[in-house]
Amino acid sequence: MSMGHERIKELFNTVLVRPPSREFPRCVSTHPLRNTVDLNLALRQHEDYVNALQEEGIEVKKLPSLDGFPDSVFIQDTALVRAPGRKALISRFGEPSRRGEEASIREFLEKLGFITVNVEAPATLEGGDVMVTDAVVFVGLTTRTNVGGVEALKSFFKQEVIAVPTEKVFHLLSAVNYIGNKTVVIVPELVDPQYFRGFKQIRVPLDEAYAANVLYLGENRILMPKGYPRTAEKLRKEGYRTVEVDVSEFRKCDGGVTCLSLPFLLI
Repeated sequence: MSMGHERIKELFNTVLVRPPSREFPRCVSTHPLRNTVDLNLALRQHEDYVNALQEEGIEVKKLPSLDGFPDSVFIQDTALVRAPGRKALISRFGEPSRRGEEASIREFLEKLGFITVNVEAPATLEGGDVMVTDAVVFVGLTTRTNVGGVEALKSFFKQEVIAVPTEKVFHLLSAVNYIGNKTVVIVPELVDPQYFRGFKQIRVPLDEAYAANVLYLGENRILMPKGYPRTAEKLRKEGYRTVEVDVSEFRKCDGGVTCLSLPFLLI
């Protein structure tokens, strides 16, 4: 039975993280500044990100960095993890260079006692395309997640799963995120708002589109990238407390605050 949105304070209280590997500057990215990635700065920013989560009461489980995988810091993409029932759906990356990252995640979760299910070829599914809410799960149909991946997700979640065609960003969560209270932040120019009709929509200006990638920590707290004052002000006016972190080096690799942690979902 799914919980009503008024009864759940948070979607998770534990996350898995892993710091960037030495190869991080070779990340897969379309960002114009991708050749200026500073590994040492990225390592410091990752520490600050972890500290911010811990200061907000989130339990952080840390894995070692994964040599040979430049994008492995973006751990969210590797799996969907549900604490109730101890089940995990292990991704199959749509980006071929990332295939293999998920193996150590599967191993770690199995050691914790999770039952793992693999997304099988030719299906692809990446966590950055999955937006979990209290009642419904949305999944982007993108270059990274295909129809087979959507079907795998439907088998995994008891909640209704809605597929959202997404062409202007490579992950759904680059354009829309759930922030509790039956509310989403959304860049309407990047994803069709009609799919989220049942939700209050806080619209992010297109020139601050990166700020739509926010992580809801429960109890009206939002972790968001630093440097997007209009979006931060909008959120504060709606009664949210914003926790801002500098993730400039991860932005250069097309990643954001959701990408850097794998939540153990409570639903």
